[in-house]
Amino acid sequence: MTTRLEHNVADTRFEIYIDDTLAGYADYAEREDPKVRDFHHTMTFPEFRGRGVAAQVVEYALDDSRKSGFSVIPTCWYVEKYIAEHREYADLVS
Repeated sequence: MTTRLEHNVADTRFEIYIDDTLAGYADYAEREDPKVRDFHHTMTFPEFRGRGVAAQVVEYALDDSRKSGFSVIPTCWYVEKYIAEHREYADLVS
């Protein structure tokens, strides 16, 4: 089983693929001044649930946001929960 994470800039979302099949994603809206990403929706397709797919894509999205100089608004309940459980991302919250 291969896992691939991608930043789909055109669709403003981070995606996770398992064996070349889209397994889930985290949608966001982006502002440049100030640099903020509002993560408003996270989705894992039913056949991939229970495998940590959402956690992987959210971690990737938060790491990319930090690297790119963005703060985040965790509008999505899952992103909010993930940050609460992984305090190393708390500094990103706008």
